[in-house]
Amino acid sequence: MMSTEVALAELRVSLHQVGPIPLAADFRCSPGELLALVGPSGSGKTTLLRAIAGLYRPAQGWVRCAGETWFDATAGICLTAQQRRIGFVFQDYALFPHLSALDNVMSAMGHVPRSERRSRAAGWLYRVRLQGLEGRYPAQLSGGQRQRVAVARALAREPRVLLLDEPFSAVDQVTRRRLQRELALLREEIDIPMLLVTHDLEEASALADRLCVLHGGRTLQSGPPESLFRQPASAEVARLLDKHNVFQGWKVMENGQARLAWGPYRFEVAQGLEDLDNGSEVHWYVPPSDVVLHRRGRPSKGERENPVTGQVCEMIVLGGMTLLTLAFTHTEDTLRFEIATHAARRNGLAQGVEASVSLLAQGIHLMPPRPAERYGSRDVQV
Repeated sequence: MMSTEVALAELRVSLHQVGPIPLAADFRCSPGELLALVGPSGSGKTTLLRAIAGLYRPAQGWVRCAGETWFDATAGICLTAQQRRIGFVFQDYALFPHLSALDNVMSAMGHVPRSERRSRAAGWLYRVRLQGLEGRYPAQLSGGQRQRVAVARALAREPRVLLLDEPFSAVDQVTRRRLQRELALLREEIDIPMLLVTHDLEEASALADRLCVLHGGRTLQSGPPESLFRQPASAEVARLLDKHNVFQGWKVMENGQARLAWGPYRFEVAQGLEDLDNGSEVHWYVPPSDVVLHRRGRPSKGERENPVTGQVCEMIVLGGMTLLTLAFTHTEDTLRFEIATHAARRNGLAQGVEASVSLLAQGIHLMPPRPAERYGSRDVQV
C-alpha cells in the first residue's frame, strides 16, 4: 500500500474536454517514478504535458501535486507555470542562443541567491558530464550536448515534476542511447514524479516504470511495461503497442471443457474463458515468445499444445534471428514470431513452405471487447 507521504507527493491528473483537442486522461505518477505517455501522433501526449505545466488550460478536470492543487476547472484554480515550478525538457532544446551553457542553466535559478547561482549551475553541468564546456554557446555544442544543457537547466529549477517531451528525438541513434543511459543514472538522484512523452516503445519500456497508453486524448491502459506488452487490455491497446498477433475468436464448450475457437482450431487457454458466456466473441493475443516451432522430424511433447499449421508468407533474416510470418486458409490475419536463424535453416523453412507451431496456453491472453465493440454471441454447434 502507498504511504500517506508518497500519496501526498505524487502527481495526479484528471483532465477532460470534448474539443478542440479531445481529452479523457486519468493517471498518477509517484515521486521517483518515470511514467511514459505513449500513443500515436495526435493522441494528446504533448497537450497533457502542457496542461500539467500550466501552458494550456483544459475545459474540465484537475491537476494536483505534492498536496497542492495546480488546476481545478470547477473551483477556478489555475496556477501559472512559474507557480507550479515545473522542469520541462523540450524536443528542440529551447535554449537561449545568446547565453552560454552556464548562463542557460543559471536562467532557471531565480529561486537561488545570486551568490550561489554560478557554483550550483556548474554543479548541474558537471552532473550531466559537461564540465569544461560551461562557456560555450548552444551553436558551439552538439545536439547531445545541447540536450544535456536542457536537462541541467530543467533540474536546476529544483522542480516538483520533471516533464520530458520527446527529449532525444533530435539526436542520432548512438547519442540517443547514450542520453537514455545517462537519464537512467540521473534518475537515481531525483525523487520527483517524471513524465516522458515518446513515440519510441523501446525507449519507453527501457526507461519507464510504467506506461500510459493514450489515443485520442483518452487513457486506455497504464501499468508496468512488461504487463502491458504481455497483457494489453484491448485489441486497440495491443495494436498501439505494435503487437501483431491479435486475433478474433469465440468461446466454445467441448466435452465439458471451455475452449477458444479460432477457425477450425480449438485452443486450451490458461485463464479468462471461465468469465465468458458460451459463444461470446473475444479478441486474443499471443506473444511471439509463446509461439513454439515444431521441429521437423523430431516432434516433442510440447507440440501437442494448441498446434496450428500455416504457410510461411514472409521470412526476414536479421543476422542470428529470423522473423517468420505464417498465413492461414481460414483468416486474413497472420501470425508472427522469431526463431534462431540456424533453427530456421535446419528445419528447411522458406517462403511458401508449410510450418507447424504450438501456441502455449499460458501465453494466450484474452481481451473481451468493450461494450461498443461487442459483436454479440454465436450459436456454436460442437
